[in-house]
Amino acid sequence: MNKGSIVKGEITAIKPYGAFVKIDDQYVGLIHISEFSDGFVRNIEDYVAVGDVMELKVLDVQDHKLSLSFKALHKRKKRYNIVLKSGFSPLKEKLDQWIENYHKKR
Repeated sequence: MNKGSIVKGEITAIKPYGAFVKIDDQYVGLIHISEFSDGFVRNIEDYVAVGDVMELKVLDVQDHKLSLSFKALHKRKKRYNIVLKSGFSPLKEKLDQWIENYHKKR
C-alpha cells in the first residue's frame, strides 16, 4: 500500500472526528472530518453511513493504518451564477435597477 493509491473500503464506524474504514484483512484507515469536503462538515453522516463501500485516496501509510481522503477524489464543482458578457457593462446596466429594487423592499 502506497501514498497516493486509490482504494475501496467499507465504513465500519463513525465518530465526531472522522470515519473508520476497513480496506482489507491487512489495512484499516481513518477519513478525518476535514477530508470529506472543502467546505464545513457539520455531520459526517451527511456524507457516509456504516456499511457504505467507497473509493478513497491514501494520504499516508503508517504500519497497517491509513490516512484516507474522500474529497481528493470527489471534488464538487463550484457554480457561479454571474455571467459577464463584456467586462463590467452588464453590471453598469443593472445597477440602477438593483438599487431601485433594494429601496422598494425596505
